[in-house]
Amino acid sequence: MTTATPAVARAPFDRALLLVMPAAAFMLLLFIYPFIYGLLLSFNPKNGGALANYTHFFTTDNLWPTIWTTLKLALPATLINVGLALPIAYKMRNKSRYQRWVTTILVVPITLGTVLIAEGMLIYFGPKGWLSQFLQLIHLYTGPIRLTHNFWGVLISLVISGFPFAFLLILSYITGIDPVLARAASTLGADPKAQFRHIYLPLLAPGLAMCFCLAFVQAYSVFPSAVLLGSPAGPTRVISIAAYEAAFEQYDYSLASAIAMIMGFVQLIIVAAVLGLRNLWYRGPVSGGKG
Repeated sequence: MTTATPAVARAPFDRALLLVMPAAAFMLLLFIYPFIYGLLLSFNPKNGGALANYTHFFTTDNLWPTIWTTLKLALPATLINVGLALPIAYKMRNKSRYQRWVTTILVVPITLGTVLIAEGMLIYFGPKGWLSQFLQLIHLYTGPIRLTHNFWGVLISLVISGFPFAFLLILSYITGIDPVLARAASTLGADPKAQFRHIYLPLLAPGLAMCFCLAFVQAYSVFPSAVLLGSPAGPTRVISIAAYEAAFEQYDYSLASAIAMIMGFVQLIIVAAVLGLRNLWYRGPVSGGKG
């Protein structure tokens, strides 16, 4: 009996280990190994020393500004998506017959993808699109409306494709907060605004920060929208386009890897800053879940 007890106690650990090992191998093959390979490749330039690619990036006039160009697109798009999704998700926190229909409709842009969204925007929002023709027909606007092939076209595309993701993520967080907390606060005289400010918002802070980080990373890696709806050689020359040109036009994979590393480092700085602000905003239980 004494010899069998350790084996019985070890059995759940062995089963858990068997489940974790394939997942760890999957992460290693798909994420960790490509990152290490790209990082080492970025320090192996065609010409110059180990830091030649990074020096070239920050000293070339059409490369280093792509960081700010991408930030000017990604940050507003993320703020708009999270800012619009929060009040709508808050209003829909209670289950109703309309919730399923609304969530189903919002999933459509995610399934279409950025390319089909861009094609639809060219049809509706282009200089000769339906919106321009309709506004000219009712004499509300003279001349074509240019919402494509510029900054605004890419921004609108990022909002259309990113809003459903932010909304569904925030909705999942907010529906997990126990409504008994708000009802208890109402019995103590808290109005709906006070309930949102003192109960829902603090408990949503971790979820909002995570939603912001994921939405920002998604928006910062914009590529198809910047090409199809923007001006790749002008105001929407984002950092992903610079990496693409280095890899497939100049055939300099080492420089492309360096640009990708810089792109990831910028994203890491923003994510770390957001998570740090989250800790300043609220410290306490990470959720007020039901049950």
